[in-house]
Amino acid sequence: MEDLMNLKDEGNKYFQSGDTDKAIECYSKVIKTCKDNKVLAVIYRNRSACYLKKENYANAASDASKAIDVDAADIKALYRRCQALEKLGKLDMAFKDVQRCATIEPKNKTFLETLRRLGAEIQQKLKTTFSTDSRVQNMFDILLDDEMEKDKREKAANNLIVLSREDAGAERIFQNNGVPLLLNMIETGKAEMILAAVRTLSGMCTGHKARAMAIIHMVGVDKMCSIMAVDNEEIALATCNLFQCINDSLTGGDKREYGKEEALVLDAAKDLKTILLSLLEMVASKKVSGNGRDQALNLLSKNVPRNNKKDRDNSKTLFTIDHGLKKILKVCGQVPELPDQLPMTENTQLIASVLLNKLHDDLSCDPERDNFRDICDEYIKSKIDPNDMDKTIHAVNTISGLLQGPFDVGNALVGRQGIMEMMVALCGSEREVDQMVAIEALIHSSSKMSRASFIITNGVSLLKEIYKKTTNEKIKIRSLVGLCKLGSAGGDDYGLRQFAEGSTEKLAKQCRKWLCNPKIDTKTRKWAIEGLAYLTNDADVKDDFVEDETSLKAMFELAKSTDKTIMYSVACTLVNCSNCYEKKEFLPELVQLAKFSKQHVPEQHPKDKKDFIDKRVKRLLKAGVISALAVMVKADSSILTNQTKEMLSRVFLALSMDAKDRGTIVAQGGGKALIPLALEGTDAGKTKASHALAKIAAISNPEIAFPGERVYEVVRPLISLLQTDKDGTENYEALKGLTNLAGFSDKLRVKIVKEKALPEIENYMFEDHEQIRQAATECMCNLVSCKEVQDRYLEDGNDKLKLMILLCGEDEENLQIAAAGALAMLTAAQKKLCLKMTVVTTQWLEILQRLCLHTNSSIQHRGLVIVYNILNSDNSELAKKLMESELLEILSVIGKAEDNPKRQGAIDAARECLIKAMDLGLIKPFSSPS
Repeated sequence: MEDLMNLKDEGNKYFQSGDTDKAIECYSKVIKTCKDNKVLAVIYRNRSACYLKKENYANAASDASKAIDVDAADIKALYRRCQALEKLGKLDMAFKDVQRCATIEPKNKTFLETLRRLGAEIQQKLKTTFSTDSRVQNMFDILLDDEMEKDKREKAANNLIVLSREDAGAERIFQNNGVPLLLNMIETGKAEMILAAVRTLSGMCTGHKARAMAIIHMVGVDKMCSIMAVDNEEIALATCNLFQCINDSLTGGDKREYGKEEALVLDAAKDLKTILLSLLEMVASKKVSGNGRDQALNLLSKNVPRNNKKDRDNSKTLFTIDHGLKKILKVCGQVPELPDQLPMTENTQLIASVLLNKLHDDLSCDPERDNFRDICDEYIKSKIDPNDMDKTIHAVNTISGLLQGPFDVGNALVGRQGIMEMMVALCGSEREVDQMVAIEALIHSSSKMSRASFIITNGVSLLKEIYKKTTNEKIKIRSLVGLCKLGSAGGDDYGLRQFAEGSTEKLAKQCRKWLCNPKIDTKTRKWAIEGLAYLTNDADVKDDFVEDETSLKAMFELAKSTDKTIMYSVACTLVNCSNCYEKKEFLPELVQLAKFSKQHVPEQHPKDKKDFIDKRVKRLLKAGVISALAVMVKADSSILTNQTKEMLSRVFLALSMDAKDRGTIVAQGGGKALIPLALEGTDAGKTKASHALAKIAAISNPEIAFPGERVYEVVRPLISLLQTDKDGTENYEALKGLTNLAGFSDKLRVKIVKEKALPEIENYMFEDHEQIRQAATECMCNLVSCKEVQDRYLEDGNDKLKLMILLCGEDEENLQIAAAGALAMLTAAQKKLCLKMTVVTTQWLEILQRLCLHTNSSIQHRGLVIVYNILNSDNSELAKKLMESELLEILSVIGKAEDNPKRQGAIDAARECLIKAMDLGLIKPFSSPS
């Protein structure tokens, strides 16, 4: 028993010192072995206090209840349970507990105040509940009344959607028979009613696991799939969002503590499996519209592969491959020009290829990859039939889909005996569709240089022949793109040109001609951009292209169209034109060695030098590239892959290099467009987008560049650039951007502090690099008006204040302005810091005198404000010490100076100091003898 009491006392000590985890550990050990109910009640009561402190309210209420079971009048346990229940939203139960407390101790002010407050909250809640209930019923009455005016029904629909996005509102809709009424709205078959109902259901499912599971069972997965299958883009997208909200809530988006109810809502695996199987069924169903199929593929792409490769469980991917890979391959193999094909949009097949790529990337070992390849191989073999050309071109189109997705799988299948020969034979077919499918497959199969060199020898003559002979524009343009791709196999290496001088320019000229021809359909014009994406590796081609404003504008208009398959080609073309691709750096010694040993050395084209690149960037901006980029970034589709996002980020960074162009970028919506690129994608892409954001944030008005709440989303990407693995330019630009944001509003300063930026900024104040140190100090200067920052300077055991004082003594004027400004604000806000600055360094007085004597009036003014703050710090000894130093003479000289608009701030500050010194009785006014 003695050991248990020692453990209890140890727990109490930990609790008093603030170490609640250790306290809980001690109390839990006592609970395991103690048999005395009275002692147990005390321990449960104490552990309840720990849980309250840790904001674990469900456990706090549970432990307090166990203490009350032993002693119903345990006033501490009752009040702790009351506090926990209040936080859990169970106000009526909390009210009963505090009522019992007030009965036991009727004069306790805390109990009486809590009783009054909870009573008022319960009344307000009842009032709100009744009014919300009647509002919900009224909204449904309006929506389901066919004779009601259209604008009233629209308003009721919008109000219902807004209400569902608040947890309390969603609960009221749910409790008031909302789901059956929403189903009635769906059954009307009217698009606006279906949209309102689906969006309301999405709000109700967001972040609430129990409600999401209830809605799945009340509505039914099949019903939701049938809604998504309709031929209406908006409804398909809204239903896709509903599925996503359900998935997020069931897989960890709900952070609520359910307590005893947890068992009822715990296992969502069965529902998630049902949803996955239903989506796979939709992929290859003829009853599903193109838009519905796109969204089913998008949902699979987003939720099946692992987001983090460190998570070893890829069972969802393996399940999808076993039950749905052939269905996805079927979509890839569709040939829209043939009869009896699945309904599709222009984006469907590329979305399917992206999904195949993500599934293949998510496989973790060779047997899994072999299984994937074998299923693909078996599927393609089953489709090749010499007697049925339609089935054969389905197989070839499936290979094209794989080449655009998991290239290695597609490449391995192309290498199978007879496949390439079959593709070449199809090129010579008399049917237009056979030629189109075969040429596209040839184009996709030449994505790697080794494969390109094989096709250069075998396929160039064939493509040239088709190009010359055919009169069909669709075939002509595809064969031209094949030639473009083969012509660019050497990349931007001037010494590895595949074709004769001038050939690539001719190909590009023809591509531009097709691109600008509005009579040609969008799908065919898309291939012209595909050709330019390859040919713009050549500097002559990209220079000619950016000079042709009509072609640029035609490309940008296509980039804004509903056909999202064009995005990758446009991004590639823009990356090439702005030269923002990753460049290999070669050591001069190795280059010399390679030349000596007669090895190939990559050569730079004369038009790939900086002045040519700058001109091309200006041309792109003038033609309206930003508005096209902004539309591409908003694409809500898995076609916007991380690789495409990275390319768009690179383009944005290249466009924002010149400060003069940043206003144009902001005016055309570039600032807003960069935020999602900085938050999602590859590490390199996020860094590039964050860097571009930093450049814009450093010199723009945040209110204009990032309107509304978006400005708060900019903070995290900028802070990510402060990490030590980022280069100095990125650190510097991020600090400048944060400085501008910190100077804008107190809410932004608080956001910067909450995102844990202070330690990073403080580290850069020690930096050897002058400009980075200055930028960090300027940033800190704008942050010191924040209470949390001031508290860090008040803390003992650090050199923060000492560093700031020493920075005031540096020779660099801009650094002095920032450091002295920060010190002036700190000493004005926290009087204790006036004394602390005299303790942390013996040089404080010498530095202060140097500030007050400075020839720069801005620095001098800040120094004099610090002097005034010390005089005003209620520390008579410190004030006296100041006036006994040379500072009195300095103040007198400055204060007696004649008014001067250029130095008036410093003169006025010196006079204020002298007046304050007189008020304190430290100096007397000078009076001449009569």
